[in-house]
Amino acid sequence: MGRRPVTVRLARWSAEHPWRAIALWVVFVAVCFVGGNAAGLNEATDDDQAIGEMGRAQLIVDSGGFHEPATENVLITPRSGKLDPAAAKAAADDAAARLRQVDGVTSVGAPMPSRDGNALLVPITMSGDPETAADRVQPLRDTTAKVQEAHPALRVEQVGGPSIGKALDDTLGKDFKRAELLSLPVTLAILIIAFGALIAAGVPVLLALSSVAAAMGLSTLASHLVPATDTTASVILLIGMAVGVDYSLFYVRREREERAKGRSGLDAVEIAAETSGHAVVVSGTAVIISMAGLLLAQDAIFSSLAVGSILVVAVAVIGSLTVLPALLAKLGRWVDRPRVPLLWRLTAPRVGRHGQPARPRFWPAVLKPALRAPLATLVVSVGLLLALAAPALGMKLKFPGMEDVPRTTAAMQAYDRLTAAFPSNGTSHTVAVRAPADQADRVKAALTALAGRAATDPLFAPAEGDGPKIKVSEDRRVSVLEVATPYASRTDEASRSLHELRQDLVPAALDGIPGVEYAVGGGVAASEDYADHIWAKLPLVAAFVLALTFLVMAWTFRSVVVALTSILLNLLSAGAAYGLLVLVFQGTWAEGLLGFTSMDAIVTWLPMFLFVVLFGLSMDYHVFVVSRIREGIRQGMSNKDAVAYGITSSAGVVTSAAIVMVGVFSIFATLSTIDFKQLGIGLAAAILLDATIIRAVVLPSLMTLLGDANWWAPRFLRGRAATPPAEPPAPAPELVGAR
Repeated sequence: MGRRPVTVRLARWSAEHPWRAIALWVVFVAVCFVGGNAAGLNEATDDDQAIGEMGRAQLIVDSGGFHEPATENVLITPRSGKLDPAAAKAAADDAAARLRQVDGVTSVGAPMPSRDGNALLVPITMSGDPETAADRVQPLRDTTAKVQEAHPALRVEQVGGPSIGKALDDTLGKDFKRAELLSLPVTLAILIIAFGALIAAGVPVLLALSSVAAAMGLSTLASHLVPATDTTASVILLIGMAVGVDYSLFYVRREREERAKGRSGLDAVEIAAETSGHAVVVSGTAVIISMAGLLLAQDAIFSSLAVGSILVVAVAVIGSLTVLPALLAKLGRWVDRPRVPLLWRLTAPRVGRHGQPARPRFWPAVLKPALRAPLATLVVSVGLLLALAAPALGMKLKFPGMEDVPRTTAAMQAYDRLTAAFPSNGTSHTVAVRAPADQADRVKAALTALAGRAATDPLFAPAEGDGPKIKVSEDRRVSVLEVATPYASRTDEASRSLHELRQDLVPAALDGIPGVEYAVGGGVAASEDYADHIWAKLPLVAAFVLALTFLVMAWTFRSVVVALTSILLNLLSAGAAYGLLVLVFQGTWAEGLLGFTSMDAIVTWLPMFLFVVLFGLSMDYHVFVVSRIREGIRQGMSNKDAVAYGITSSAGVVTSAAIVMVGVFSIFATLSTIDFKQLGIGLAAAILLDATIIRAVVLPSLMTLLGDANWWAPRFLRGRAATPPAEPPAPAPELVGAR
């Protein structure tokens, strides 16, 4: 007999030395977590995240070294009818007098009336770091509330970047806290139903949480090579819990199945390592390849997500091969304690004749159409999925704007009144210009003329107060002009105003100035430039993921056909998820059902992120199911019987894993922001489709139809099958009966 696979040797050592393996794992997790915290997080800067012309504009602005203090406003409007000028002025003077006494306020400007005279605006400049202004804005809000109490006939509100940031932090903070509190009990409840025993349900959660903790520390260390973003930790938690629970489920279910056949504890662990452990390594490799594809996007956000995801998957795989066998060997039959009476009877492994697991009744009934009429089943199921994927051809990509922020807070309601009365405080474009210092006067004159020309165009909002405000850097090399549009950031009018600036107004205004460099940025530009970036990079990322996944699957299963069908089925699953997203979120029919306002588009970063995540997670199930089918072939079954055996023997664990992920992802769909709603629905729907229609209908019908052709490979790829024989070799005499 040749040397045993490394997965078996690792598991065997861990099972024979459980306390050492557990201690090493605890030390590893602690060192990673503590070491990462000690090293500190290196966050991505604007330079790291510069994309397209919007990125160039931001870099020009940054090079000017402008000091941008945080600003707030007190907005005074009538509760009904017209604004009383005298009462409004009295309220403005009262607000100014009170706010000048507040610690953290640098200055209070003169009240500024709106063009229609129905609103009054009192500008406030805050001291300190603008990045922390949201944490220090509450005393100003409290003071404004007192002004409101003193002038009940008027509506006196505070609105500005810091107060909106504070309100959103409070709202989203509650959302995420609720999601975190729900995700753990939901996962545990589903696992208890799946296993019927509390300890067996707790083991996957324990492995997943420890993997996340270790990966958090490692990603903090890695941020000094690849800067991190504020979404990295959330993605590590999301991916870590998904794969950690999945891998443990695969392993624990197989170990219980082998013990139910009468295997000793160590032998059951070894067989689980040689079967499910092998599947974990292959599926983990597939997920890592998918996530590595994000590095080709040349984007700081995606690079950070890729590194975090790769680390947490790698840690989860290592834990599945080391500490998990140690825990199972140490627990022995205690893993099935304490039992939940009714659930235990429903979920306990049953053994039929010849020592094989008893076949369930439900899944054979589901499989009948695929096994008896594979061609018709394949055509109908693929046709339905393609019909579901078809709307994806009309997918539009945009960033969420201020109009997509929930209006449940007073700050956002005040923002709507502010932009209605003072349109220049809403959506705006940033014209950034860099030129030699001796050209500063010409640049300023050109920008002033540009602002005047824009003021006569209905696509733009005229400047409030004393006219356009042009900022000039101390070295006189950088000039910045904000050009407002009265339209929301995602509207066609806002997009046209951006293109008019870029293609006509700005080039015409700055033409002839020697050494001039310019770019137009802002929120609208960020949305359009990032969408162009995603569409340009998505084919490259997809090609990389598809090619490497094909090679891994072909080598693992020694079959070109299995590798090709794996790719096609996962593409079908991803396409159906895209189509469902477009159906739900680019229309209005689901707004009341899911609690959102349609932005008539998909969030810009979602398609690429969804593709790699879904491709990786779907491959988990595919590897596990096809491995069981391959086992049936190795046991001498016919192709049709092997397909039935593989699907039915893996259906329970695949369904349980899918339900866990669907449950956790669905929690994200309850969050307030549109991007997380789309992420949650997209992930949950794709996993549900993949674990049901793809694995229980499309896969068996396709493999039944192909027959022995499933396992075709060129001569150089043929060799010893990657899956184990039906009956593993007898254990060494000294280990028989060992626990």
